[in-house]
Amino acid sequence: MGNKINPMTHRRSSFTILSCLLLVLLLLLMGSLILGALYLPGRAEVIFGPIALQFDLFQRIRLSGKLLWQEKELTTPVNPLGAPQPFVVELGEAPPQIARRLFNDGFIHNPGSFLSYLQYSGLDTTLQAGNYTLSSAMTTIEIARTLQDATPDQVSFSVLDGWRIEEITASLPTSGLRFSPELFVQASHSIPAGYDFLNELPDTATLEGFLAPGTYQLSRTLRASELITVLLDNFLAQLTPEIIQGFNQQNLTIFQAVILASIIEREAIIEDEMPLIASVLFNRLSAGMRLEADSTVQYAIGYNKAQEKWWTNPLSVNDLHINSPYNTYQNSGLPPGPIANPGITALRAVAFPAQSPYYYFRAACDGSGKHAFARTYAEHLQNACP
Repeated sequence: MGNKINPMTHRRSSFTILSCLLLVLLLLLMGSLILGALYLPGRAEVIFGPIALQFDLFQRIRLSGKLLWQEKELTTPVNPLGAPQPFVVELGEAPPQIARRLFNDGFIHNPGSFLSYLQYSGLDTTLQAGNYTLSSAMTTIEIARTLQDATPDQVSFSVLDGWRIEEITASLPTSGLRFSPELFVQASHSIPAGYDFLNELPDTATLEGFLAPGTYQLSRTLRASELITVLLDNFLAQLTPEIIQGFNQQNLTIFQAVILASIIEREAIIEDEMPLIASVLFNRLSAGMRLEADSTVQYAIGYNKAQEKWWTNPLSVNDLHINSPYNTYQNSGLPPGPIANPGITALRAVAFPAQSPYYYFRAACDGSGKHAFARTYAEHLQNACP
């Protein structure tokens, strides 16, 4: 008789083979998990940055693998030559709505990959409503990060006519510019090279008078020294050949002209009166009279803590006796430097003053901001308010 196969032995062999296959599959699965745990999150972090902390191991592996699968969509722009375009995120708008609009407007390849990156990075809960400037030349990652901050890259910064350096400095903390006021003060006390009109400044001078007033659109990342350059460049642009010729006709250097313009800027309320006020100052200088300009005393006094302002008003009799080279009630000629940063109208008033017989002026009594002008001191006294 031939050998017979024992059914029990056959079943045991089949069970053993199946068990081995299951063990192999289990080992492969565990190996895949270990490989995924070691490789996928690490690779994703290199490309996309760290994953949000709230995810467990399996979620980290899944999201990391998903982003690696979508890598091209996330890291390449739709159009490398795309122009900047406005994009508005409405208050309360959900991420899926934002993703669809970004896709429809041609900014991203795929709404899904955009949402995947938001979830991976934890940025899905921190999108900010506001006005943005986006471009299809930006990657999906760059767009997602940009939508975290609605603060514009540019700020509008104003220097008012007649501000002194300290007033410009005081406006910086709320300007949106990121450098400290102290850095601006340091920069304004250093005379930069490359500006011929600054060559005649004395060694002790600051840039007072040459920081051109105006409204400027500036990058938030602008440095203090770069702001100084912007202001000086604007002053240089205003220094036309016509104005320089006018200064020459008055026998003034640019530095002397700016000193006079700064006084006129602070004395005048109505711009139309600036040429007439200039004529008074020129007449007094020609006659050897002291300028006796209140604004120079105000500059010498500096910050008035009681009034909480830089320009003390009204001045007392004691104020007029302050010991300072800027006090034109006590010192003849021009003060040693400008007392403020004059605007273009004041500069033109120095270059092209009115012709008048006046040697005095004082504020009119009607509150209009205008001045009453006089030929003699007696007339000047008659113009005093009751």
